Order: sequence, then C-alpha cells, then structure tokens
Amino acid sequence: MTSATIVNRYASALADVVIAPNSVVTPAEAVAQLRSFYASASAVPELQMVLASPAVPKARKRVVIRAIASAMGIKQILLNFLLVLSDRRRWDALREVIDSLESVLDEHMGFERAEVRSAYALSDAQTEELSRELTRVAGRNVRLQLVVDPTLIGGVTARVGSTVYDGSVRGSLAKMRRSLAANRY
Repeated sequence: MTSATIVNRYASALADVVIAPNSVVTPAEAVAQLRSFYASASAVPELQMVLASPAVPKARKRVVIRAIASAMGIKQILLNFLLVLSDRRRWDALREVIDSLESVLDEHMGFERAEVRSAYALSDAQTEELSRELTRVAGRNVRLQLVVDPTLIGGVTARVGSTVYDGSVRGSLAKMRRSLAANRY
C-alpha cells in the first residue's frame, strides 16, 4: 500500500509534464492511455505479479512494459512515467496514481468532480441534463463519475465536493418522515 502523499506526488509530477505548453500529450489522452494500459496489464494476474514483484529484475520489467506500451501506442512520456513507477517499486499504486492524476488535471482545467449514484444506468440525455444542473448549482463545470448503486430504490444522489444532493426515493422518504415527526403534537 502506497501512501496518499506519494501517490499525489507522482500524479502532480506527471500533471506538470502533461499540462506544460510543449507537451506532446493532452490531459485527456494521458489519462485514457494510462487507464487503458492499466486495464490491459491488470487483466493478466500473472503479469501484475511480475510487475509488482521485487524478485524480478528491473531490466526484465522494463522489457515487458515497453512491449505492452509499444503494442498499445502509448506516448513516450507516459512510457517513461510507467518505467519510473516500476523502477521505484510503485507499480502497485498505478491505479491510485491515475485516479489522482485525473483529479489534479480536472482541478487545473477548472472542473469539479461529481460522484453520481443512481439505481440504474442513466441515459445520455439524463446524464447531460444532470451535468447541466450540477454545473449550475456548483457554479463551475462538473465532471460526472457515474455509479450504479442497486441499494437505491430510485432517483439519484450526487456529491460535489463536500456537498451531497439527495434526489433519491430513500432521501425523499427520510425527509417526509422527519417532516411528519416534527409536526406531531
């Protein structure tokens, strides 16, 4: 387990490179390529064990990472970053670093992250409408992270920063219960 401080340092360092005016990769491209690489590498448990194992020589890990990155068309700057993570034995933190990188880049580009939980998958139109409404309420652009939560009866909940907007059936029932309890004689 890698500490949040270390994860944030790696993410911030890569964000600085990606945001630089002369960068050869856009922020969205960097996150997408790293997520794709992670998904491919984590799909094979044996490969994850090899990349995370201190018993496997660095040179061997580098060959494997280069081969995968080359086959996927990963940009050189991102390949270099992956090699640094591997060399520093931080491979097990890759997913956390990517998540942190995405947060740092969103913040830099003026986006607020909004986690939206719904009882079922939202349609594109619903997602767009929700995004517009949360942007209006939050006062800045939001980037939605959609999560299907089967424990919800219906409706949605949204967390933007530390504020929670509860439009779920459960939330409405709880509000109604409190209102009825407050009006008792």
